[in-house]
Amino acid sequence: MFLMEYLPIAIFIGIASLVSVIVVVLPKLLASEKPMRNKLISYECGFDAFDDARGRFDIRFYLVAILFIIFDLEVTFLIPWAISLKSIGQFGFWSMMVFLLVLTAGFIYEWKKGALDWE
Repeated sequence: MFLMEYLPIAIFIGIASLVSVIVVVLPKLLASEKPMRNKLISYECGFDAFDDARGRFDIRFYLVAILFIIFDLEVTFLIPWAISLKSIGQFGFWSMMVFLLVLTAGFIYEWKKGALDWE
């Protein structure tokens, strides 16, 4: 009887597995692979569509991605902070100022190191 409580979870996992297998296998069985010339041209990033998967990327792509993540996280922290600013008081305000100061110092460091230059 105790195991009957887990029956809905087992059914859910079974249905999810079945749908996953169908979604992966069905296109392989039904789709025809006829690559067109337009599909083989370079994308917006300038890389060839079918090149070696172990090709080297410029480190600036990673630096820009890291900067995006940093400032995206900053925004996700700023919104709840701004909403609850009245209830968190002076300590919450100055804690966020320290957080923003650290992020600003990191941004200035990246800028001085030339991570944002695309020359």
